Amino acid sequence: MKHYRNFVNGQWVESPRTFEDISPVDGSVVATVHEADRELVDEAVKAGHRAVAGAWGQTTAAERVVFLRRIADEMDRRQADFLAAEMADTGKPLSMASVVDVPRGIANFRTFADILATAPLDGHRLDLSDGAYALNYAVRKPLGVVGVISPWNLPLLLLTWKVAPALACGNAVVVKPSEDTPGTATLLAEVMEAVGLPEGAFNLTHGFGPNSAGEFISSHPDISAITFTGESRTGTSIMHAAAEGVKPVSFELGGKNAAIIFADCDFDKMIDGMTRALFLNSGQVCLCSERVYVERPIFERFCDAIAERIKTLKIDWPQDPDTRMGPLISAKHRDKVLSYFEVARQEGATFVAGGGVPRFGDERDNGAWVEPTVITGLSDDARAVREEIFGPICHVSPFDSESEVIGRANDTRYGLAATIWTSNLGRAHRVSESMQVGISWVNTWFLRDLRTPFGGAGLSGIGREGGMHSLNFYSELTNVCIQIDQEEEG
Repeated sequence: MKHYRNFVNGQWVESPRTFEDISPVDGSVVATVHEADRELVDEAVKAGHRAVAGAWGQTTAAERVVFLRRIADEMDRRQADFLAAEMADTGKPLSMASVVDVPRGIANFRTFADILATAPLDGHRLDLSDGAYALNYAVRKPLGVVGVISPWNLPLLLLTWKVAPALACGNAVVVKPSEDTPGTATLLAEVMEAVGLPEGAFNLTHGFGPNSAGEFISSHPDISAITFTGESRTGTSIMHAAAEGVKPVSFELGGKNAAIIFADCDFDKMIDGMTRALFLNSGQVCLCSERVYVERPIFERFCDAIAERIKTLKIDWPQDPDTRMGPLISAKHRDKVLSYFEVARQEGATFVAGGGVPRFGDERDNGAWVEPTVITGLSDDARAVREEIFGPICHVSPFDSESEVIGRANDTRYGLAATIWTSNLGRAHRVSESMQVGISWVNTWFLRDLRTPFGGAGLSGIGREGGMHSLNFYSELTNVCIQIDQEEEG
């Protein structure tokens, strides 16, 4: 039996209270996890401040670039371990974890090393004032100790997406991964130890949200900033706690994302893209499309085609390289998704495909599996259309005009992502720019340049991450203004 311990001030720490890490594939126990109490979280925060005031705080940007690249190299060397831990925790297929999660987790460190190598962090940016008799320049400094609370759906990818830029800017971090996916965070702590990161710069605390490590971090008076990815309701709770100390926050929250499909699209390419947008990671990606609007002339064709495509999605053991869909993260989350299937039925939905639980006749029947599901026939104010489900389900409805579908797609309290499919260049620009979201894709989905701004509006979050946008959040600018005397001395 594996034991996932906390990592604080460069030391591995056990706790008297533990909980079990459960496989969503078959319900078996993956590991025993040691839950951090308030005192251990407090020690992690203190260790972080000591690191920022000491050895870690004295590093230059060039030295931090070396550390980030060492971390990436060590993760690369242990790629098989990260892959095994990611699949054990999440149940996601090898075909996804080996292409998306682990490579991207490594790439996050290399990307921010490259950005840091050329960014004006420790150097000065000179700017003459309008008066021409003063010299102004800005110095970028770390915030201090950053609380990093990461989710279960893309645990390694999203954890490193925050830790890499935070360390790049010279901060220390206190990390809390989801209680459902503690494995890769523990491996990352092993990597930090292996590369010789100064003690206290990276601290790992396991636990839950309320009355556990999540709450202890977000309410701690000496945490300098909080970055969180997860549910909008949890983000609200963290924001309340952060408000007490007026701490900066960066939130990437939920989504009820729209896909808009025009009749002039490349139909086959669109079906390929929408299959991913609907069912990647069993729909457990904040960017997945749950609301699909199809121009009326191809509405029936789309419903038939996506139902046929679902039949080709292999739902099987994650280790099978041909598997395309794994289980949901937990039995609890499966029950939530299934409850929305029932809500949709009560609201009068037509089930085009799915709507149930696959049966295998083996131990997988103890897991958290759900069929990929497509529904139609609901009004825009139905609960299944307005509330985030976060599973392999979408609602499809027809539309008749561009202005109509823009209004309907924007009629939501969320604002994370949109996907537009059309061969009309002018329409592509008009519609994508009209979406009240953080990112609009045109004729693609999930394509990301890590230097570009990423985030949401409304209930989908606060702030932007990516490239210099991340470095701007994880650092504080101090402007220095020096008066230049006009008269010659001597």
